[in-house]
Amino acid sequence: MKTGLNLGFAVGGLMALSTLGAAAQELPDTMVWSSYDVGSAGYAEASAIADAFGKKFGTRVRIQPSGSGIGRLQPLLQGRADYAFLATEAFFVAEGAFDFATREWGPRELRAVAGRPAGITLIAAGDAGIENVADARGKRIAFVAGNPSVNVKCEAILAFGGLTLDDVEVITFPTYAAAMSSMTRNESDATCTTPTTSQLYELAESPRGIHYAPLEADNAAGWEGLLKVLPIMGPSDEDVAAGLPEGEIAQMAAYRYPVITTTAEKSADEVYNFIKALDESYDLYKDGTATMQRWTLEKSGKPAMDVPFHEGAIRYLEEKGIWTDEDDAWNEQRIKRMDALLTAWEEFKPQNEGLSDDEFAEAWMAKREEIVAGLN
Repeated sequence: MKTGLNLGFAVGGLMALSTLGAAAQELPDTMVWSSYDVGSAGYAEASAIADAFGKKFGTRVRIQPSGSGIGRLQPLLQGRADYAFLATEAFFVAEGAFDFATREWGPRELRAVAGRPAGITLIAAGDAGIENVADARGKRIAFVAGNPSVNVKCEAILAFGGLTLDDVEVITFPTYAAAMSSMTRNESDATCTTPTTSQLYELAESPRGIHYAPLEADNAAGWEGLLKVLPIMGPSDEDVAAGLPEGEIAQMAAYRYPVITTTAEKSADEVYNFIKALDESYDLYKDGTATMQRWTLEKSGKPAMDVPFHEGAIRYLEEKGIWTDEDDAWNEQRIKRMDALLTAWEEFKPQNEGLSDDEFAEAWMAKREEIVAGLN
């Protein structure tokens, strides 16, 4: 009897190992991912997914954290990382914009695998008189020094209300935390950020209160203006936000953070197997953080995204019935934009070698705007 029990356990164990081995063959034995630094949401989510990959497929993942976009991109582009969990630097490097408007960088060709949605809107102090985005005219808007990821999103959201930076009073703060807490101190009237930033809970409890300026999904003119500035967002209904009564919805925009990104040269089969593993291990990581349930592919495998989707990811999304003709049209348009910028960069760079670094960046940003405008 004892022998039989041991034999049954051994057979069952061998079957389990065989199943794990078959699944693990579709993924490399080891992978390297880059992400935001330790303590960030991006690192926590990458870690939870890596742990799930290890448990389900036996794949060992090493995460390289970095506090800068360049630090997260370099391992990927140099072939030292397989995937990067990126923020809006994915869009910026694809465009050669801001920190990447340099001779050393310029536009680079990247592809997305998936990216979970994160809500953002114009968030105002309740007593600031900002009911809608258009009401922000003449108001004090908090920006963050040296942080184009935050600032360009705010510029796009202002465009939703028909406003430019010239229509508001931009107040620049030295750090993200200082900008986010500035409304509570009555040093600003509004800012643009995600609705669960810790400083917003303080604002909601303060005498000023909090208000979320709505970005209505059916406001076609508003969305047209927003997407001209930053074509990586879409409508989103958020039910988790500082000061938002339970059961209520705030109409926001959704961008993607983190975006799992890889190179265009990555083989379609490898990316197909990666996103398949991401899908099949979902139950193991979905409770890893408060927002990880948004990694379901019905949410994380849809445009808009910072960069085009990889063909291997599209193949799996099509098999799952998630990818639509509209998604395909979006992806083709996004590739067209990227190709146009890459072509323009190849002509622009040698023609402008004599410019100073600042002049070079300014000239390329102007050229980029010209190219993008010509695509509309």
